[in-house]
Amino acid sequence: MIIFQNENFYIEPEPHSLPWLKIFTQTPYKELTDMPRELRDELWRLYYIVEEEMRSYFQPDKINMASFANMLPRVHVHVIARYKDDAYFPNPVWGEKMREDKKVSEDFELFYKKVADRLKSFC
Repeated sequence: MIIFQNENFYIEPEPHSLPWLKIFTQTPYKELTDMPRELRDELWRLYYIVEEEMRSYFQPDKINMASFANMLPRVHVHVIARYKDDAYFPNPVWGEKMREDKKVSEDFELFYKKVADRLKSFC
């Protein structure tokens, strides 16, 4: 499911119990420094909008940003809402689960729509 797309980027959710979006470049750049400066600037503008919307909507304790790209060697950024009582805290979401998942009560689909609507005005 793609919630936003333009000629340079697309954004999709990661299926998970936590709010989690991934921002991908359309062109499979391997590293940020492979990208033209204008695209790097656009990436961070997209990131700020996603983070602002995620913070406003879900009220997390912290936002995690990650860009490992070991399994998928191309530029992409994970934006993940974290809570002190989520199933993985204090570990990374790729780490060992510490407890049962806490169900986030907010509607993810409504959040995706809010992000998409805000990003439409970005383009």
